[in-house]
Amino acid sequence: MGSRHVPARTVLFEKEKNGVTYRVPALLYLPRWRTLLAFAEERLSADDAHANLIVLRRGIFYRNYVEWEDMHAVEQASLPGHRSMNPCPVYDDATGQLFLFFIAVFGRTTESYQIITGQNAARLCYVRSLDQGKSWSEVTDLTHQVIGESLKEWATFALGPGHGIQLRNGRLIIPAYTYHIEQRHCFGSFCQTTARAFAFHSDDHGQSWNFGDLIPNLHSVECQMVSVDEADGNNILYCNARSSLGFRVQALSTDDGVVFEPGQLIEKLVETPTGCHGSVIGFPAPLHTLYSPCPDHHLTMQLKCQKAHNDVSGKNDQQKIKDEAKHINQFSRKMLQWKWKTEDHRGMKETFYKNMPDVRNPTWVLYSHPTSARSRVNLGVYLTSYPRDADSWTGPWVIYEGPSAYSDLAYLGPPSGEKSAMGSLPVVVFACLYENGLSSPYEQISFSIFTLYEVIQNLTPSSEVMRQTKMKHRIKKNCTTS
Repeated sequence: MGSRHVPARTVLFEKEKNGVTYRVPALLYLPRWRTLLAFAEERLSADDAHANLIVLRRGIFYRNYVEWEDMHAVEQASLPGHRSMNPCPVYDDATGQLFLFFIAVFGRTTESYQIITGQNAARLCYVRSLDQGKSWSEVTDLTHQVIGESLKEWATFALGPGHGIQLRNGRLIIPAYTYHIEQRHCFGSFCQTTARAFAFHSDDHGQSWNFGDLIPNLHSVECQMVSVDEADGNNILYCNARSSLGFRVQALSTDDGVVFEPGQLIEKLVETPTGCHGSVIGFPAPLHTLYSPCPDHHLTMQLKCQKAHNDVSGKNDQQKIKDEAKHINQFSRKMLQWKWKTEDHRGMKETFYKNMPDVRNPTWVLYSHPTSARSRVNLGVYLTSYPRDADSWTGPWVIYEGPSAYSDLAYLGPPSGEKSAMGSLPVVVFACLYENGLSSPYEQISFSIFTLYEVIQNLTPSSEVMRQTKMKHRIKKNCTTS
């Protein structure tokens, strides 16, 4: 089933007695104001065709808890005669503009009907806020302006769902997918579409939008994206998508989402029979990973070493923070000492500082999704230190045991001014907003906070990275010596 330790959770949205259900969570953190924005679809029932409006709860993050405001509907995020679906917020840090993208679908038209007939009923829309989600602009419909004639080739399309991102160069990215029409008529009826993920993007702070090419090969639907810095200085846009192929699909772009390379199956990340939405979030690797003697496998080495320490899950939050800092710093010092003593890296100490300006702190990626291949149950998180490698994922740590489905992750970073007990490495904090329940995944949407230390303590280490005998010996020696 997974680890007994699960993070505390707060229920933010709950199914009402009259059948009103809240689905499709989207989570965004605005660090400048320590503000969390939790969005969801309000539906008359759990059925997709019964979606209605997008609702929001705002919260203020106070280091290890969040103070939430009451729920309210974002009434501006709607078109007459349409239902609002797939909330996808993105924040422009340069201008302070918050965009809430969504699709507006005509009446009760289902996605399956659009796919079968090839008659799109979705519109690309957004509303904008300049005060961190307290108030919103009137709706903007971008469908004709942005998609234009390409809409004739799309049976339907949708966004995310979940958060969008901003790249280092300022580009705003909105993950999306379409059912592309490959053959409109087959023996008198529409019959062939292909699901493909892609990205909308803006390079002028949201004044204009464009979209890139579709992932060229594998079936890919609901998706999220991460900007990944690699230790050698490269940067890629990483896409992780839902699929009907039994596993997740990933695809990489080296031009910020205009063109994606062919997708790959991630065999360590299983899908439910029809697939389920999952979330990915990137964050800067802990500083000590720059010194790892085996860059491709430093995550598993850290897992092995961290697991040798006593479990602190029963201690209070403050004690866990101190223990996290102590253990990470101990590990960091060991890795430095080990590398400088290793025969294969002789002279590294003298050359390291000369090369330091060219070293970039790489991006690690956290992923959340139901862990069962049979049904939407047991929401878990997985971790990779090298997302380019589809075989690099480690996990899962089950953070909710029971029926669970869609989720959205946020990186909260180190709490303001919070550093480790030894003053060098900050505490790394995440949040997850996810669908859950006792008999159905759609009874509640809950919110949890947890640290990187908790993730590492509870992940199941991968055995694949231990395949080199020589490295096995070194790892074992390092983890067992004081």
